[in-house]
Amino acid sequence: MLRDHPTRTRSGHPFLLALLTGTVLPLAACAHAAPCVTASPLSAPASDGCLHFGVSTPGGPSAEAEFHQVAEVAGRRPTLILSYADFDADPPIAGLEAVVRLGAEPVVTWEPWRWLGDGQYDTTAYSLQSIAAGDHDDHLYWWAESLAKFGHTVYLRFAHEANGTWYPWSATQGTSPSTYVQAWRRIHGIFAEKNATNVKWVWAPNVSFPGSTSIIDTYPGKEFVDVVGLDGYNWGTSRPSTHWIAPADLFGPTLKEVTAIAPGKPIVVTEVGSADSGGDKALWIRELLTFLARERNIAGFIWFNHDKEADWRLDSTPESAAAFAEELGRGLR
Repeated sequence: MLRDHPTRTRSGHPFLLALLTGTVLPLAACAHAAPCVTASPLSAPASDGCLHFGVSTPGGPSAEAEFHQVAEVAGRRPTLILSYADFDADPPIAGLEAVVRLGAEPVVTWEPWRWLGDGQYDTTAYSLQSIAAGDHDDHLYWWAESLAKFGHTVYLRFAHEANGTWYPWSATQGTSPSTYVQAWRRIHGIFAEKNATNVKWVWAPNVSFPGSTSIIDTYPGKEFVDVVGLDGYNWGTSRPSTHWIAPADLFGPTLKEVTAIAPGKPIVVTEVGSADSGGDKALWIRELLTFLARERNIAGFIWFNHDKEADWRLDSTPESAAAFAEELGRGLR
């Protein structure tokens, strides 16, 4: 989903229409009676462990009050925190350290453009063509060295939702899937050269929709991906062109696709949320968590806890907050 930039690690800006977007790697013990098998970094299959819970909030990784507010609503501390950084940002070490202090692990969405402020971006300065050609290697080495020195696990989600139509790194906006793969592999190679083995690579398409790019064409290859992400949102009737959609219908078809493309890789829903209009959000949350727990390769999910194009927040209503806490409290595996 497109977003605005509240800070250099950002969070939200209007999405383009009827496309269903939406992630998820928390790695701490689950709050239920049976022992919970967890792993860091994530591994698959995830059938023996809890369904993990992560969150993205407007203030980014250093917004401790937002983290604790979500934990209070959920009845459980998130163990994965998703944030956003544009390509030319400094390595977000302070934010990563803040996440670790909260007992969680960071997921950094690294977007190849430059934030200009007020929802505006320079989409040409860091094209994937220029990244693949090596024009920005010095910057990449800086990030690789900084994250390697940080030492803790970092999930790096580069150029997400490339199969969509809204980002400049998508095929519909002129970036071919082959260029996407070349740029990804070049970045991966630089991090490998700097021995940044603590960085785990998250390839995260959007759920497929009519007009989206074939997902398999943007897959960098099994040796270049550690975790498969998947983004999807229930927009309900918040837009004239959208409708209420059940979690299984939203995620099921694309989940089958990515499982076939990347067998054995752990899968996380790296962005997910639901609008209120058009249906029963509390019931939708229950259905989502039941669906995710049933899918044995899914390790967890990250809730997009923002009030933006719609009120995606878990506690947009008392009923949705209660449903989430109750279902999460079941342990879900």
